[in-house]
Amino acid sequence: MAVKTVEGELPPLWHYGHEAHDMIATKTLGFWLYMLSDALLFAGIFAAYGVLDHSMNAAGGPTDAQIVHPVAAFWQTIAVVTSVFCYSLATVALKHGYRQLVVLGIFAAMLLGAVFISLEISDFADLYAHGATPQVSGFLSAYFVLIATHGLHMLFGLLWLFVMLIQVVRLGLTAPVVAQLLNLRLFWQFQSAVWVCVYVFVYLKGAI
Repeated sequence: MAVKTVEGELPPLWHYGHEAHDMIATKTLGFWLYMLSDALLFAGIFAAYGVLDHSMNAAGGPTDAQIVHPVAAFWQTIAVVTSVFCYSLATVALKHGYRQLVVLGIFAAMLLGAVFISLEISDFADLYAHGATPQVSGFLSAYFVLIATHGLHMLFGLLWLFVMLIQVVRLGLTAPVVAQLLNLRLFWQFQSAVWVCVYVFVYLKGAI
């Protein structure tokens, strides 16, 4: 028997005992391939940063120990991890068809993502104010490329969150909307994982 949601709609997502072909999972295959290419991109940037993360590549400019602030970056870490947690709660609500809770989770994830971006912009502004720009050395070039690449992914994720918020409100939890929400979950969780690597590899390691 079909399971009804609180709004009287048939659940657009899977439910226990459902054995039909999962069209939503099929649509996510292409996005998985994109995520693999994105992982390769970040792997290359991390490798470049690892090569240039030495005093000899500072060219007389600031070194990593002089520009990284683990405590400040810790609050960015809290923001992005909590944002992913809120979105994960939204996907739990999605599975049960609670559209209002999905909207609330997406909004909370957007708010925390915006906090992360604002902290990152503030950090960049402080570095520029002290003359620590990408043109100074190979190390700073690698640093800015790594942090900015992740930041651009976060900005894209915020835009995607906003679009999905509008779609959930206007269209409801239809199959195409659900497929996009699940792909967005993968993307958003990946950005959180990348940032944890950045925090450990750049901020914690650099402060030693």
